[in-house]
Amino acid sequence: MSSRSFRLVFAGTPEFAVPCLEACRASGAEVVAVLTQPDRPAGRGRRLTPSPVKQAALDAGIAVEQPASLRSAEAQQTLASYRPDLLVVVAYGLILPRKVLAMPRLGCWNVHASLLPRWRGAAPIQRAILAGDACSGVDLMQMEAGLDTGPVLLQRRTPIAATDTGGSLHDRLSALGAEVLAEGLRRLLAGEPLLAVPQSDEGVSYAHKLEKTEAKLDFNRSAVELERQVRAFDPWPVAEAEIAGESLRVWAATAVEGGPPASPGQLLGAGRDGIELACGQGVLRITALQRHGGRRISAVDYLNARPELRPFR
Repeated sequence: MSSRSFRLVFAGTPEFAVPCLEACRASGAEVVAVLTQPDRPAGRGRRLTPSPVKQAALDAGIAVEQPASLRSAEAQQTLASYRPDLLVVVAYGLILPRKVLAMPRLGCWNVHASLLPRWRGAAPIQRAILAGDACSGVDLMQMEAGLDTGPVLLQRRTPIAATDTGGSLHDRLSALGAEVLAEGLRRLLAGEPLLAVPQSDEGVSYAHKLEKTEAKLDFNRSAVELERQVRAFDPWPVAEAEIAGESLRVWAATAVEGGPPASPGQLLGAGRDGIELACGQGVLRITALQRHGGRRISAVDYLNARPELRPFR
């Protein structure tokens, strides 16, 4: 198949999808259009701001379409006018109706940030960290009507390190997603077969969308679970906790085994190593936090501003 005659439409919205758009452009296929979500208010001024994918497409001189939905006849006609051979979808954020899935000659591909069938859905990166998974990865999947249920074409895996945050794993999986997509496109354009492997019916789990209400740390839980929560919610929505009578955002923390008998949430120590609080099991040592209206600071800097906590040093 000649790459010069291969017409590709890309659908994506956040920063995670930008490397995949670049992989499509580098493949030699003709990226005839980009679909992305409508501009959203952002920043303190709440100005309408283009998505990272839209900005990348405009910089590359690619036509951009921003329908509020793909269910309307108008949006579907616009997409059909591009005569795509393939639609590549990466963190687009809108549901693709059956008519859209069937529109491209070769259907639709999706790059998903988990090892399917585990963590189908909206927040697979953070859910994997929260659950204490040892490994994550990306799947290149042939899309079908179900939510992330299609057969897998290619896969890349990566271990989840004990220091990984939602941000660091996001960045690594974004790069891996571009790699797996580039390999899929290379093979497709070279006429090499891609085996579509159906997903197992076992091990299915769903990564529900993150909510700000999940940010609050519950010290009745174990320190290990709370450490994962802090890491998973960096950089959003950021964990929150009541510490020594003040509501704070928690950016970094470590689980410590043992600890004296104490009520969950009780302050046990405050010093160079951080601020230690009792948990249902173990101790959580907080090392980076943020006061209301302030910036992220170390626990040591925070303690310098709270002289009444110095007896704990």
